[in-house]
Amino acid sequence: MYDFEYYAPTKVAFGRNSESRLADLLREQGCKKALLHYGGGSAEKSGLLAVVRSAMKEAGVQWVELGGVKPNPRLSLVYRGIELCRGEGVDFILAVGGGSVIDSAKAIGYGLANEGDVWDFYEGLRKPEGCAPVGVVLTIAAAGSEMSNSSVITKECEGGDLKRGCNSNYCRPRFAVMNPELTFTLPDYQTACGCTDILMHTMERYFNNGGNMAITDAVAEGLLRTVIANARTLKRAPGDYDARAEIMWAGSLSHNGLTGCGNCGGDWAVHGIEHELSGQYDVAHGAGLAAIWTAWAEYVYRDCLTRFYLFAVHVMGVRPSGTREGIAREGIAAFNAFLKEIGMPVTLTELGVSPTDEEYRAMAERCAAAGGGSKGNAKVLYAADIERILRNAK
Repeated sequence: MYDFEYYAPTKVAFGRNSESRLADLLREQGCKKALLHYGGGSAEKSGLLAVVRSAMKEAGVQWVELGGVKPNPRLSLVYRGIELCRGEGVDFILAVGGGSVIDSAKAIGYGLANEGDVWDFYEGLRKPEGCAPVGVVLTIAAAGSEMSNSSVITKECEGGDLKRGCNSNYCRPRFAVMNPELTFTLPDYQTACGCTDILMHTMERYFNNGGNMAITDAVAEGLLRTVIANARTLKRAPGDYDARAEIMWAGSLSHNGLTGCGNCGGDWAVHGIEHELSGQYDVAHGAGLAAIWTAWAEYVYRDCLTRFYLFAVHVMGVRPSGTREGIAREGIAAFNAFLKEIGMPVTLTELGVSPTDEEYRAMAERCAAAGGGSKGNAKVLYAADIERILRNAK
């Protein structure tokens, strides 16, 4: 195992009607004026924004609003948010939504607390030295951004947008209000995308070639089994509260650092490849991950055989009889079948994209460049490897 620091400062209010605690949570922050940040019209139509506005009024907090966050949140809206917050004297950001809204809120927070262009942090040119405080009312279980140190933003560019992440503990939300009932109205496809994202956040950490702890593995494997079981439940019964609650809490634990304690930090190649894919085609993040994963796993598993063997046996329930390589391959096939079962695409064709030869090359080169020349830990991947994975995924 490797030495590690674990930091998870977010206060969580979890369960039915947990949004009723929002006024008290805001009072604890001592804020005077907030930005209410959200996405489309669903939060308004459901009545959630009315509840949030009432809580801010009860807490004595003034606010301004900025909606319009899209999946794969855009840098242009982040810039608008920074300008709005500076002009209005905002000292707190309240994100109402899923990972895209939270990531956008974090980026605005970076822009408020630091001089210069906030995109520098996402390009890795500078490191942030602070972030305006962020609170969350979560409506989608997926990204885990409500407890994570991560924010991913998309910069609009001709010939393919750039999707990049910035990680720092400054952006970890101060609190997260998490009511599983708020996810009941999600379409089945969006629920499945969220479950896939949660699984991948843990699997990115699990598949590695360095420094693992038995207790961390047990937590990770238990989380993966739990999400798989409850994703199947939600496919049959989307209104099952307990299944929604299990998925929502798993989403937070999958990306707050817990499932990576003591290891080398994980692989993250699938996420890196998907960032280029969704930058090029603006696909749903969870679906993009699903479309890439099997091709990635089949390309790298021999270089990370022990971890793929353990995944097959401990997570996918493959009987440990036969060769380790054969068992590992059975585990890959079993997970691929699960993705299909919950309605996820497992190829680029099923995802609905058909890259040209030039687009394959460009995505692979951008992915490798974003990682400093290579990506991955289960197997170190260079641009040529990434291009082969993308082509194998078609």
